[in-house]
Amino acid sequence: MKASDKVYESLRADIVEWKLAPGTVLGEVEQSERLGVSRTPVREALSRLVADGLAIQQRGRGTVVSEVSEDHVEDLFVLRVALECASARAAANSPKNGSFAQLAQRFERSAHEISVPGTREQYYQLVQLLDDSIDEAANNSYLSNALRTLRVHLQRVRRLAKDNPDRLKASAGEHAAIARAIASGNPEVAAAATTVHLHQSLTHIMTHAVGSERQ
Repeated sequence: MKASDKVYESLRADIVEWKLAPGTVLGEVEQSERLGVSRTPVREALSRLVADGLAIQQRGRGTVVSEVSEDHVEDLFVLRVALECASARAAANSPKNGSFAQLAQRFERSAHEISVPGTREQYYQLVQLLDDSIDEAANNSYLSNALRTLRVHLQRVRRLAKDNPDRLKASAGEHAAIARAIASGNPEVAAAATTVHLHQSLTHIMTHAVGSERQ
């Protein structure tokens, strides 16, 4: 991996996990010293972060971590509904949809285990597996590439909302419903289940994350 790729992955992870909060100045000198690289790979990485929308250029300040606003979250979810519903429909129509029944069972089990210490990271890994499985079954590189970029921002928003046991339990059930609909080969039910999940996710984020930021 090139030095610029390593710097990019490190800075992106720090932004997504809120180790670098919105408004943080990403100075080339400071980041090169922190990460132990020259300024050139840092400069390249910062350009990629700006292209991703995770950072912006501000006059007089340089590159700073972008803000997460109410409008930003709502706009993300408009795009998310369109892309994920299309992907769920395509996955339900795929001959590769048989494995989703097992994924549904795993989500149903996780709904009962989510309150157990140490299981939440496993749950997020299961969500990632479902996303990857839907992308593979949908077999549309344009959709999967668009979703890959979008999910980086969604991970950042999810960290803002923090872990809520009740919401995670409900989310596990919603993911199970999506997986079962795909396994049944019903594209419209799969899209409807996806819409329900995204509506509940947005409502929770706006109430418990963005709403608290405004107070």
